[in-house]
Amino acid sequence: MSVPPPKQSGRPEVLWPLFGSLESLDGIGPKSAQALIAANIEKPRDLLFTLPHSGVDRRRRDSILDVHAPAVCTVEVTIGQHTAPSSPGRPYRVTVEDQRTTFQLVFFRSHSEYLRKQLPTGQRRVVSGKIELFDGVGQMVHPDHILTPDEAEQIPLFEPVYPLTGTMTQKAMFKATADLLGQVPGLAEWIDPALRAREGWPDWGAALALAHRPMSSAELSSTSAARQRLAYDEVLAHQLTLALARAQQRRGKGRVTAGDGARQAKVLAALGFSPTGAQIRATAEIAEDMAKPYRMNRLLQGDVGSGKTLVALMSLLNAVEAGGQGVMMAPTEILARQHLEGLRPLAEGAGVVLELLTGRDKGGERRAKLEALAAGDIQILVGTHAVFQKDVVFADLRLAIIDEQHRFGVAQRMELGAKGASVDVLVMTATPIPRSLALAQYGDMDVSVLDEKPPGRSPVTTALVATSKMDQVIERLRAAVADGRQCYWVCPLVEESEVSDMTAAEDRFKRLRAALGEDVVGLVHGQMPPANKDAAMRKFVSGETKVLVATTVIEVGVNVPNASIMVIERAESFGLAQLHQLRGRVGRGATKSTCLLMYQAPLSESGRQRLEIMRETEDGFRISEEDLAMRGAGDVIGTAQSGLPIFRIADLERQTALMALAQTDARKLLLDDPKLESARGTAARVLLWLMEQDKAIRLISVG
Repeated sequence: MSVPPPKQSGRPEVLWPLFGSLESLDGIGPKSAQALIAANIEKPRDLLFTLPHSGVDRRRRDSILDVHAPAVCTVEVTIGQHTAPSSPGRPYRVTVEDQRTTFQLVFFRSHSEYLRKQLPTGQRRVVSGKIELFDGVGQMVHPDHILTPDEAEQIPLFEPVYPLTGTMTQKAMFKATADLLGQVPGLAEWIDPALRAREGWPDWGAALALAHRPMSSAELSSTSAARQRLAYDEVLAHQLTLALARAQQRRGKGRVTAGDGARQAKVLAALGFSPTGAQIRATAEIAEDMAKPYRMNRLLQGDVGSGKTLVALMSLLNAVEAGGQGVMMAPTEILARQHLEGLRPLAEGAGVVLELLTGRDKGGERRAKLEALAAGDIQILVGTHAVFQKDVVFADLRLAIIDEQHRFGVAQRMELGAKGASVDVLVMTATPIPRSLALAQYGDMDVSVLDEKPPGRSPVTTALVATSKMDQVIERLRAAVADGRQCYWVCPLVEESEVSDMTAAEDRFKRLRAALGEDVVGLVHGQMPPANKDAAMRKFVSGETKVLVATTVIEVGVNVPNASIMVIERAESFGLAQLHQLRGRVGRGATKSTCLLMYQAPLSESGRQRLEIMRETEDGFRISEEDLAMRGAGDVIGTAQSGLPIFRIADLERQTALMALAQTDARKLLLDDPKLESARGTAARVLLWLMEQDKAIRLISVG
């Protein structure tokens, strides 16, 4: 493999060959290089981390009778009679004999002259391929290998099978990886020696050789020592990057923000109920962080209805008590207004000025708000992304809370940190995140979890109903509405198009209005002008309309305690986390609440599984783990903006323990060796280059 010219800025020279051209490898020409690049394998390093997904056992057998057809078999045979095809399109057959039986090698569209040369009658050959039975006769169609007994050692005993793309063949992959494994540089060990000894992991080079050339199916498993080691390298590099971001964050000068608790006490007195243990704990963790001289970077995750908003308000009041300001950013205007309506009475009761800023504020009104904010007269600002615009200036901003529905990835958090503002940051998410994803996505943050529900929330009964019973559901709804109850009716996700989702919602709206009465039913979908959307929401919140037909716009945060029925149409087309969020819109008052999951029969196996999990449990953390196991990380978090790392070997769904181990290890390494200058630290720098964590390397040099 030729070494590329030394222009790989900063990358250690020992790694240059791995970042050269694919075409420098045996078996890869311009066409196959293009096929690999299309599959996101752009350089030798990427190919090195593309491991076989299965293998073929090609150990020598005495006879094809030693395997259960259809199966791959490698056997030494004596070549017998050749039978040329009797008419075009018929196969060419060669009868062969192993130690215990005869069978046929079968070839289509093959030259008889070539086959007579390859398989001379009376001579011995080793053949390997798939044996099948036709009318009781064994046949091997187009053997994968035909070799003389002397050459037969070339057949691997266990042949790796790689994921293929385009014009790449298994033979070309085998050749290229063989060349590449011969060029793997010897690198100093970056894993803690005690950990490596405890886990029984091989060194890096040996792990790659074992992973690419397994000797059995067991060695293909993610639990094999070699694969575990390589997965750990990936997650360790990722956790080192997050730990460096965290260390950088902590170096950023923070402000000591410690309130006297007076305004918080007023709010608690006005509540009429006691916060849960989880709310008290989370509020204390946040206050403790805010009182430290470095910036807070904390994630508050809680299940549906676990009371995050109260924890947010207490934290904002802490900033105000210390003489500063707080801001809370919501993903949509509906939610920002809802936060305003929920928080303002409590804030005002505690003598705090709370205002709303959205993209809809224009002209003089906007100017007046910005002036009051800059003067410190507005103490808490609630808003949408508009609160981050350049002309929004605070007198003394201490705490920024991001209600994290818009997926604020690691990169964006690093950018926010790089602005140098000494603001404490609290990110809130209403979607319980499985532990492995929380570690992967938020490993740079400290985490508070709300795992209890406040008093006064009633459990929700969940039932499954086929769409064929639509008329009965509408009748039940009529009775509930007559009884003064309110209902959400969520329309199906038709496809990835808001327009067709809108059509579905509008059709359902017309049908329900015809059945229940014009003034009874409202409609909300993503394509409506914001003013119309807000008006429809207001009517429903005030109880003017009794049934709200909606797309998933109402998924997060909308709070109508009187709404006690949730109908989700075509529930099988939604993800588990989404169903859980939607169900969380009811059960917010004292009335007994119901969620009807309407499905179109027949259900697929995974559709049935999802709906049954919903029926069994209301525990969002369990639901999120099941969702991860069923759909995979990208789908659960939404890959586009998730800030989730793309791992080639590590499996987020099944290797949570590795991720947790790597987080502890990375944080300890940086604590002992902040600039990565020790022998292990220097090896870890090479690992960061190898895993293309250039951002992390810049963070060390800044440090």
